[in-house]
Amino acid sequence: MGNNMDLNYEMFCYQCEQTAGGKGCTKLGVCGKTPEIANLQDLLIFQIKGISCYGKVLVEQGQHMDKSIVSFIENVLFTTLTNVNFDADVHVELLKVSQNIKEELREQTEAEINRPAAVYNLPETKSEMLKDAPMAGIMYDKELDEDIRSLRQTILYGLKGISAYGHQARELGYYSTQVDDFYIYGLEALTDDALTVEELIRMTMRTGEMALEVMKQLDEANTSVYGNPYPHKVSVRRKKGPFIIVSGHDFKDLEMLLEQTKGTGINIYTHGEMLPGHGYEGLKKYPHLVGNFGGAWQDQQKEFDNLPGCILMTTNCLMRPREGYKDRIYSTNVVGWEGVKYIPKKENGEKDFHEIIEQALALGGFSDDEEEKEITVGFAHQAVLTCAEKIVEAVKDGTIRHFFLIGGCDGARPGRNYYTEFAKMVPQDCVILTL
Repeated sequence: MGNNMDLNYEMFCYQCEQTAGGKGCTKLGVCGKTPEIANLQDLLIFQIKGISCYGKVLVEQGQHMDKSIVSFIENVLFTTLTNVNFDADVHVELLKVSQNIKEELREQTEAEINRPAAVYNLPETKSEMLKDAPMAGIMYDKELDEDIRSLRQTILYGLKGISAYGHQARELGYYSTQVDDFYIYGLEALTDDALTVEELIRMTMRTGEMALEVMKQLDEANTSVYGNPYPHKVSVRRKKGPFIIVSGHDFKDLEMLLEQTKGTGINIYTHGEMLPGHGYEGLKKYPHLVGNFGGAWQDQQKEFDNLPGCILMTTNCLMRPREGYKDRIYSTNVVGWEGVKYIPKKENGEKDFHEIIEQALALGGFSDDEEEKEITVGFAHQAVLTCAEKIVEAVKDGTIRHFFLIGGCDGARPGRNYYTEFAKMVPQDCVILTL
């Protein structure tokens, strides 16, 4: 992005690959984000930058930020990620909480910090907040060096990606203090006009290191709680009876729902990026986790339309619900859309899914069984390593010409010795990709 930017856009967002014209959404997000939501999200990020200015003072004094504040920052980053939350009231409430936190940290640190994000005080009403929002957007300082601007945005989007993994790990009781501190360092750096391009490049590289660290934590969380994934056959047919489709990424929500639907006759299907859950014995042990429904998350609108069952969105991947299913889709965690029913977490960490369960039973579900069709999941690092010698031999004799190690949701551990050791065994003409 160059420096000649129009400051009169209703909104500006370019954080996803679907953005309008490949440049940026300026009137309405391709994802369904309105200018109101986009501007409130800009202001939310501005607020947690201010919080982090004070937070860095505490961290440099040898104190770690209170975990409730870290969790709030993480949730704000996640809330503003693509396809997560489109509910203006939720954003306004988060903004009010952010101001309270910032004021408490000001008093606690007694630090005088003159950066705009630190000294800014949030007004009382949404209309006033929206008037302030342009100063928090990407386009505010049109004279900012374009390399500085690009590096700041790269770091911010990296932090948002880290927050998605960090949120899921934290739901299972796992976190990295190193990552938690980096939220503070990374966000504070985005407010520091003294940082050079070279210094921001180093911070960008550090962001990548923290992405690997948080993925390691998420893998440890998933495998400690649910066991190491191993290959499983997964049904992709529709089964007769009432059902709930679970989409997103959060295994904890899936587990709680499975517990609460035991013995009810409700079938549970994963959807989209929840599919790898079938590889974990801790989830596969539930017989009413009957299979996976549909294809990729971006097909949800046509796949969910007029279904005789309910849908639970646990993390990102929410698209504008059509009227044909808006009354049957529920959200939880940081996910939200105006008019969509929300399932909150209680103080003890549990959630009450009785409403979605009752509605699924009332709808009745599919009337017939489809012909059986199956796919296989669970080829995570532990499963692959048990067959490492056979795979290497197959590569050497040409049976396998390319080998892919897939990281992320299916529990790979980038940066650990398994990848290095496996790579040593593979001929140089074999392509290994990590995703």
